[in-house]
Amino acid sequence: MSRIARTAPAGIALALAVTLSACGSSGGDVAADEKQTLTVWAMGAEGEKLADVAEVYEKANPNITVKVTPIGWDVAHQKLVSAAAAGTLPDVAQMGGSYLGEFAELGVLEPVDTKVFEKKDFFPAGWEQGEVEGTAYGVPWYVDTRVLYYRTDLAEKAGVSKAPANWQELQDLAGAYQKKAGTKWGLSIQPSGLDTVQNFYSFLYSAGGEIVDDRGEAVIDSPEAVKALKEYGSYFDKGLANKSVQPGYDVVKDFGNGRVPMFFGGPWHVTLLNEGQPQIKGKWAIAPVPADASSTSMAGGSSLVVSKDSEHKAAATEFIQYLTDTKGQADWYERTKDLPANTSAWESGTLADDADLQTFKKQMDTAKSSPSLANWTEITDKVDQAIAKVTQGKASAEDALKTAQSEIEGLVKQ
Repeated sequence: MSRIARTAPAGIALALAVTLSACGSSGGDVAADEKQTLTVWAMGAEGEKLADVAEVYEKANPNITVKVTPIGWDVAHQKLVSAAAAGTLPDVAQMGGSYLGEFAELGVLEPVDTKVFEKKDFFPAGWEQGEVEGTAYGVPWYVDTRVLYYRTDLAEKAGVSKAPANWQELQDLAGAYQKKAGTKWGLSIQPSGLDTVQNFYSFLYSAGGEIVDDRGEAVIDSPEAVKALKEYGSYFDKGLANKSVQPGYDVVKDFGNGRVPMFFGGPWHVTLLNEGQPQIKGKWAIAPVPADASSTSMAGGSSLVVSKDSEHKAAATEFIQYLTDTKGQADWYERTKDLPANTSAWESGTLADDADLQTFKKQMDTAKSSPSLANWTEITDKVDQAIAKVTQGKASAEDALKTAQSEIEGLVKQ
């Protein structure tokens, strides 16, 4: 259920940069109140839902026709790359955090007008996902983060009455689930494969570690990162987590049948559990990720960007304002259950009253975003490989991260 998309190899970006050097902005911009058509690309479920919002917007703004094109996440990146090369990007596009660095580097995005959109109105991590080298290119549209899902009924059977608040309590509960409640595993975390790092972030960030620091330097072999990977690997060493999870594994079913009593999940898992596992209603809860130095989870979500070559920047800005102000964000949540990036949307209604949603808000307040680097996918792949070496018992955390550090140093210097 990851919503973070993959980026192209650096070689493709370099080739595109050469192609794009010949493409300049048309220089024109139609006034927002003139009759015009605004083209918008949105991905996955958001693309389907946005068309309904566009219809409402058109009724209030009869001079604007909003043409929404839904794009599947599996082809989104290639379509954006092709459109960038041809100079045919839509006026507005949805971009995940892993896209922004690449497309900003290509020079095809219009910087955000920070007089219209202010950082203080959004979760810090949500805003930072749209920043590249200090310049904002994306306005946060929705956010997500990871929290701990745990079976309260099985915890009570294991003699535990509260959520684990720190690493020691998390591991103690994982063991108690197995020994006293009869679960197959204690915690579901990914052992290897693509984007294993997404499960590791909760440990890495809570320990105070990073992959690349604010100076753009690789720091994955820091004492904090080593500590986090040792802790992560210990679940596999002790048989508390499964070493051989198949690609595409869906934890929801095993959470429902009790084989897996804990996992780190996003906000969409609430709906999946309520709709797909009704037999455990009232028997599970969510909590902030257990802390080490802090309780810090990863930040995900999407931003809205404007093409640098768009002739409808004024209208695009007004449409993005509509989608990201307090009212628009609350409406979008009701339609999609995507968590609002604008913090004022959380101050009333369901978002303010629902305890589970407030847990996500609390986690987002301290969540950490990944750097917007064009080759971030290549960088995190090196961390994926290091994690796999440790979970499979092929290397120590120190040695695995030392190798990753050397490889990532080469990537950040490109």
